[in-house]
Amino acid sequence: MSHHPALTAGSGAVITGSASGIGLATAQYCASLGMNLILADIDETGLDHAKAAIAAEHPGIRIETLVTDVADRAQVQRLHDAAHAHGRIGLVMNNAGVEGGGTLNADPARWHKIIDTNLWGVINGVQIFTPTLIAQGGPALIINTGSKQGITMPPGDTAYNVSKAGIKAVTEALAHDLRKTGSAVTAHLLIPGFTFTGFTRVRVKTKPDAAWTPEQVVAFMAERLVHGDFYILCPDNAVTRELDNKRIAWAAGDIIHNRPALSRWHKDHQAAFEAFIKSSD
Repeated sequence: MSHHPALTAGSGAVITGSASGIGLATAQYCASLGMNLILADIDETGLDHAKAAIAAEHPGIRIETLVTDVADRAQVQRLHDAAHAHGRIGLVMNNAGVEGGGTLNADPARWHKIIDTNLWGVINGVQIFTPTLIAQGGPALIINTGSKQGITMPPGDTAYNVSKAGIKAVTEALAHDLRKTGSAVTAHLLIPGFTFTGFTRVRVKTKPDAAWTPEQVVAFMAERLVHGDFYILCPDNAVTRELDNKRIAWAAGDIIHNRPALSRWHKDHQAAFEAFIKSSD
């Protein structure tokens, strides 16, 4: 399979949240291309295990690990400096995140944890790394991990929805600004489907049939990067792209048609939503 020209052997891949899940799968993919890895996570033990596993499979790849809380701008700056010291950076993946659980009236500390990690972690990564990627010249990728919840806003997980909606807005603005610079640096929003990651394992020990593996998500991401997609909207084993398109269109239609907020979950609109999903339009 071909790969994006930024992902070249010998260049660096900086990946946050890389001790497990999609971040680890991305690190393994980059290692298979001969890229050097700068792996960041708040989980030091997980980082050590990730490094050992990748090194065993890809001997000769330089792997540096750095315990990093992406909510702390100084720690993200330290990550940047460590990566930049080793030369060219081909990929920055702002992937670190915490699970939801922050309802509208949840403990403010829970809100801060979610927003500070999920959203500010991405903002810190974008603001600190982007000037370096532009200055070094040539192609480079910034991939931010979003969520479908940041688009369709299912009720009951408000803090997480806000964090992921913010990532979408930040990444869209970044992509637009990068186009104006004329540089070969591009930004992309990864929108995973149902994926069997550490978040899922807290609830179930074996992979649900509906879920994709992190490796499937990364393979799909790699393919769509070659095609230049900005929105990398992943299906899974239960939800097709066509169904995602319908759900997203319905959510946008709440504004266009002046329906109640989150009408997909409103009892008076359930029948209309189901009919819309089943329609061929």
